[in-house]
Amino acid sequence: MELQMLKPPTFPDKSIVLFLGNLFSLMSHHVRQWKSHNQFNFDTKLLGHRHIWKYSSLQRKNLIKNKRGFICSYTAEKDLNLQLSDARVIYGVAPALGHNQELHPESHLRVPAIVSALEKMELTSEFRGSEIIELKNFSPASVDDIASVHARAYVSGLEKAMDRASQQGIILIEGSGPTYATATTFQESLAAAGAGIALVDSVAASKNRPDPPLGFALIRPPGHHAIPKGPMGFCVFGNVAIAARYAQRAHGLKRVFIIDFDVHHGNGTNDAFYDDPDIFFLSTHQDGSYPGTGKIDEVGRGDGEGSTLNLPLPGGSGDTAMRTVFHEVIVPCAQRFKPDLILVSAGYDAHVLDPLASLQFTTGTYYMLAANIKQLAKDLCGSRCVFFLEGGYNLNSLSYSVADSFRAFLGEPSKASEFDNPAILYEEPSAKVKQAIERVKHIHSL
Repeated sequence: MELQMLKPPTFPDKSIVLFLGNLFSLMSHHVRQWKSHNQFNFDTKLLGHRHIWKYSSLQRKNLIKNKRGFICSYTAEKDLNLQLSDARVIYGVAPALGHNQELHPESHLRVPAIVSALEKMELTSEFRGSEIIELKNFSPASVDDIASVHARAYVSGLEKAMDRASQQGIILIEGSGPTYATATTFQESLAAAGAGIALVDSVAASKNRPDPPLGFALIRPPGHHAIPKGPMGFCVFGNVAIAARYAQRAHGLKRVFIIDFDVHHGNGTNDAFYDDPDIFFLSTHQDGSYPGTGKIDEVGRGDGEGSTLNLPLPGGSGDTAMRTVFHEVIVPCAQRFKPDLILVSAGYDAHVLDPLASLQFTTGTYYMLAANIKQLAKDLCGSRCVFFLEGGYNLNSLSYSVADSFRAFLGEPSKASEFDNPAILYEEPSAKVKQAIERVKHIHSL
């Protein structure tokens, strides 16, 4: 892996080229507008590049420690189990505030915006008690955890590059598209992967409960573009892929079903498991979008042939298309695969307001996906399911959509109608969508 000083990068993908002309000013305008209306209250405290979260004195004094280090702030394992027995949503936060390039779409504002929205909409433990739990003090992923997916040469190379990043401020990772690193990128990427691992531990521990909680890793940098040999497309480590390997190794959850509904193809996850029959990777994404992979005939190879399903959707596809895809493609695939665990690459950049693509999902689409995936996990694998934040670059639609996903997990009504504007939607390309669905059903014998 080579790293060089940051310079204006070139972007081969047309959508990113278009974005460069419009998104920076658009995001800045919206952030200023939202702050002026006090819609989001960014109440996090900064100390250098580290994010200081609030803990009670009881939590600080009573930490559970296992071989992975401090993982959760509860008084004892028995108390933790009692808390989890009441929980319906468990989430972990790793905002990577030091991993930031000014005006980059994968902004340090993304996770704080979500957390502030959850607080504003009373979807945190402060308002819900033990119904919603935030995991705190989880340990970062180990180098061995990362190396279960990525080449050790890449991991060590990135760690060594942190000295250069400290001296130069920001470095551009050669050959990775618009992916950069700062002095904190390595440690903050380990923290992001560690949050996902901790959530896998939590949902695995809840397997014998009648209504186990779902997990959500509110983390960055995102991961699904990061290939085994290096970073790519804003992504540093493959968080979902690392969690899948950890679940197999640590919990014996052999068969893992990964759903990726980010607007861009999760090529890194795709490549990591392309020949693995025990991990089914299913991606829906906009046809022709970055990085240009994920063709419908890419189905896996060797022993893994048939365990990869890629469904590129035509531009303009929206809620109707995704509902059909879920019931006609995702459900039968999962039922046939019989997973022990479902992991979700939850990208919110297919929203109609997102500037990096041209699908027209709504907040209601994401509520539908969260509710249906929750039910699918309940039916097939004892509700063992963890969502991982991937894309989503309009802070407003991102925050509302994640909040509505939380409502779906809780079984509460959607509030999408308070945000979505049906007047901006246009007719979906139903004939092209149907053609794509029928073709993938034929290829995979659904």
